Amino acid sequence: MTQPRIAPYGSWESPITADLIIYRGIAFGEIVLDGEDIYWQEMRPAEGGRFAIVRMAADGSVSDLLPQPFNARTRVHEYGGGAFTVSEGIVYFSNFADQRIYRLAPGSKPEPITPEGKMRYADYVVDRQRNRLIGVREDHSVEGREAVNTLVSIPLDGSEQIQALVSGNDFYSSPRISPDGEKLAWLTWNHPNMPWDGCELWVGTFAAGGTIARAERVAGGQSESIFQPAWSPTGVLYFASDRTGWWNLYRLEHGKARNLCEMAAEFGTPQWAFGMSTYGFAAPDRIICIYMRQGVDYLGSLNTETWKLTPIETPYTTLGGIKVSPTQAVFRAGSPTEPSSLVRLDLRSLQTETLRRSSTVEIDAGYISIPEAIEFPTENGLTAYAFFYPPTNKDFAAPQGELPPLIVESHGGPTSMTRNMLSLHKQYWTSRGFAILDVNYGGSSGFGRAYRQRLEGQWGVVDVDDCVNGVRYLVERGLVDGRRVAITGGSAGGYTTLRALTSRDTFQAGASHFGVSDLEAFAQETHKFESRYLHGLIGPYPEQRDLYRQRSPINYLDQIPCPVIFFQGLDDRIVPPNQAELMVEALRKKGLPVSYLAFEGEGHGFRRAENIKRTLEAELYFYSRVFGFELADEVEPVEIDNL
Repeated sequence: MTQPRIAPYGSWESPITADLIIYRGIAFGEIVLDGEDIYWQEMRPAEGGRFAIVRMAADGSVSDLLPQPFNARTRVHEYGGGAFTVSEGIVYFSNFADQRIYRLAPGSKPEPITPEGKMRYADYVVDRQRNRLIGVREDHSVEGREAVNTLVSIPLDGSEQIQALVSGNDFYSSPRISPDGEKLAWLTWNHPNMPWDGCELWVGTFAAGGTIARAERVAGGQSESIFQPAWSPTGVLYFASDRTGWWNLYRLEHGKARNLCEMAAEFGTPQWAFGMSTYGFAAPDRIICIYMRQGVDYLGSLNTETWKLTPIETPYTTLGGIKVSPTQAVFRAGSPTEPSSLVRLDLRSLQTETLRRSSTVEIDAGYISIPEAIEFPTENGLTAYAFFYPPTNKDFAAPQGELPPLIVESHGGPTSMTRNMLSLHKQYWTSRGFAILDVNYGGSSGFGRAYRQRLEGQWGVVDVDDCVNGVRYLVERGLVDGRRVAITGGSAGGYTTLRALTSRDTFQAGASHFGVSDLEAFAQETHKFESRYLHGLIGPYPEQRDLYRQRSPINYLDQIPCPVIFFQGLDDRIVPPNQAELMVEALRKKGLPVSYLAFEGEGHGFRRAENIKRTLEAELYFYSRVFGFELADEVEPVEIDNL
């Protein structure tokens, strides 16, 4: 056996290159079942981040459906989701460039069925009885006015006679038609709530002309979150509710909600995007569902008559987007050794089959770092959670006595979570000799409503405390070098990064990916969906303006003790570029080492292969200069002011 070469952490040569990650990788979006055919979205960095629609027919043949440059992506709520549906082989999708809905019949070219204009559409379903779609419309036609969201009907014949069905509230989602076509269920909520704070489930009855004649609220409220209403094959309404502190599954019986499987587990998830799904019906009395415990996903079969949940064994720890028919369930899945994949479960044999992997790259296990789920003490006698990835490369070992540098990853959201699924992005770092601490700080999903609510009024405090205490936990155990610790994050994770750098001395480097630096500016400038989000995370604005200023990293530049690199999309509507540019300019004037990489044509989250590659390699180069190690890779240098 070949002995490992001795080389400092960070300088190890790795087969996991940026090119390998980007040009042979995709990301999966929503899944749709139409008869025995399976449809799904693929986000392809090599095609400029285009969302393609792919079909697997019953005979196993696979084909791309959307001709370029069509891109199945909606901008409703900016985060999108619910960008396509299929009925009897006909695909209906939102096209990113013009945000119109198109009809794509087999053998034909896409044809628009909504008019030109400043309208966006998402989360639509086919109302076959009335030959129309019903979905969410977001109206941006009046300059200077907040976008208006409504539920609308859209004729399938392209006549463009769009009709408003439900209006008056700030937000709508999840319109679902009962099997008999007589009723419509939907979710709605108002500022300042986010849907995971509290929303309402309504049911309306269709009148003869297709309008909603009568409607009533059947569940939900200001402090109860409802997720994924769905009708059973026999017309019974089901949904997830967190009224017990956990998103459990319920059904409506004689106007009352009945918990079908009460347990300390999450059968729902924060609705950041449209079309999210954690369960579906295999039969009137059988639900195939995903549920989460302590940050790990499980698959189960729930008998709705006996209320018995039977686990279904799979090799996966991360599951999502499930769609179910009487014979199969199709979902996204991954594990610490398996990247995100499209998986089919045969409901007769309970055997799984991988239909498509997000990466065709085969990596030797000797280069894969397996994460350890850790719990560590944090402020106020509480416990926080994270995944710890040790540096791993079968070809290298560090000099005796050297401890690895640590990258602390702070996820976005912030009401999101990190998973322990194989990510070549993480392995890019660990195979070069970095350790990673991926933190599910207080406020993260997957641990119950009380854990989510730790962040209420405490954003920039609790998340930072948990990141810092996670570092302390590892340093005290001699697992990492406390003198070489970087913190990185995107969006809300970028805010946590900048807030940590301006309020603590734990870190020696930072990387902000389109992170928030000025909470006041964010509150005033961001898009409608998140325009009151900070009311819960910080406090009402402008009433608590002083608190916004106190928590804004831009106001504490004199307290940043270390170099920082910024990455920003110039078309970002969620965190506009000036959020980064103000910080960069101030750090330049202060004389601190700082780098800034801005990307034309990128929004909130980078989708183009060349930009994702540049970001990865630039961050690696930046750390090599800051922490003082030689790179094994030849990468394009980054200009670092004041270094």
